[in-house]
Amino acid sequence: KENVDSRHTRGRGGETTRFHTVNVAQPVRFSRKCPTGWHHYEGTASCYKVYLNGENYWDAVQTCQRVNGSLATFTADQELRFILAQEWDLEEKAFARKDQRRFWVGYQYVITNRNHSLEGHWEVAYKGSSEVFLPPDPIFSTAMSEKENVLCAQLQCFHFPTLRHHGLHSWYAENCYEKSSFLCKRSQTCVDIKDNIVDEGYYFTPKGNDPCLSCTCHNGEPEMCVAALCERPQGCQQYRKDPKECCRFTCLDP
Repeated sequence: KENVDSRHTRGRGGETTRFHTVNVAQPVRFSRKCPTGWHHYEGTASCYKVYLNGENYWDAVQTCQRVNGSLATFTADQELRFILAQEWDLEEKAFARKDQRRFWVGYQYVITNRNHSLEGHWEVAYKGSSEVFLPPDPIFSTAMSEKENVLCAQLQCFHFPTLRHHGLHSWYAENCYEKSSFLCKRSQTCVDIKDNIVDEGYYFTPKGNDPCLSCTCHNGEPEMCVAALCERPQGCQQYRKDPKECCRFTCLDP
């Protein structure tokens, strides 16, 4: 860096032009791609959240839809391992046992033959889904009606870290009208500096270290970012920038 503050150059018409440095925008790493309370997985560019309020399967489907998502399904073992390794913010009273957690996910078990083993197969609950991972044979609920031909999937994982990180889990085929916690999945999204969700194509200031960035939301990522440059506040020697408002300062002078 040269001494740019004191360098002068001759401009057009003979006038003297002085250059001075201002607060230059620095590169920002955008790490926030999900709303508050959601967990981000880079492998699928998706966000995940467990809802504690006990709902039956069909009500859980509607709740996930209201947040632009669906009950979670998984594309591969790696995604499932990510889910099992998370330490979800859950209350113990939401589960039958303190060391186990069960929640609805987006699969249904279709019974094709009612013998002692209850033959059938898993299906993704949402037709047209591109998901390729299907669960293994389930554990069946003991309180099952003779008339039920479709059961709903519950994924059970464990609270203890050693069991969680080893990926220990079970699949249950449960009466769809039982109430349970559930796991929603949605695409990653743009989240602005004030934690608001931004729709595709709109301008916003992403979470990061620069409140003066203006970006366009594209596929859940900030793109085409432009930075405003702020002059330091006049008549103030010591000041603090507002971390969420562009060109807003608090003077710290006595």
